[in-house]
Amino acid sequence: MISLEMLQVKSDEEFTDFLGDVFEHSPWIPEQAAASRPFSTLLSLHQCMVDIVNRSSTEKKLDLIRKHPNLGDKVEMTDDSIKEQRGAGLKDLTALEYENFLSLNKRYMDKFGFPFILAVRGKDKNEIYDAMQTRIHHTEKEEFETALFEIHRIALLRLQEKIKN
Repeated sequence: MISLEMLQVKSDEEFTDFLGDVFEHSPWIPEQAAASRPFSTLLSLHQCMVDIVNRSSTEKKLDLIRKHPNLGDKVEMTDDSIKEQRGAGLKDLTALEYENFLSLNKRYMDKFGFPFILAVRGKDKNEIYDAMQTRIHHTEKEEFETALFEIHRIALLRLQEKIKN
């Protein structure tokens, strides 16, 4: 963890490297945010990054959404995602729970074309599964917007873990 002041004086490359996975596998976001320094608060840094995402094309947003792993899946993911999913109990699923998550993830992916995204910190596997079962009935537009909202929540939580304000 570093202070916001220390982050401000890093080179653009160091800034991007330090914040590169705040948005899953998307260093282009902190790379663009580096040009807007200095930030008065961690929340202003976060808002700058959210604005960068919001101004990006639909295709770029969809790519950002698709960079996230399916919840409960056993695929390669960032250290942050591993820690977040482990904290929610998704790395310790029983065989039946794993199959249920796989099945629901597949239905969700088939319907929307991108993975189910939820800021899982503070939630358990049952809450996550319930949210999946509810959201699978949403429209594609609703889920696209919900996925971006959740990505922004995840990014804020990750920033709060990396930077003391």
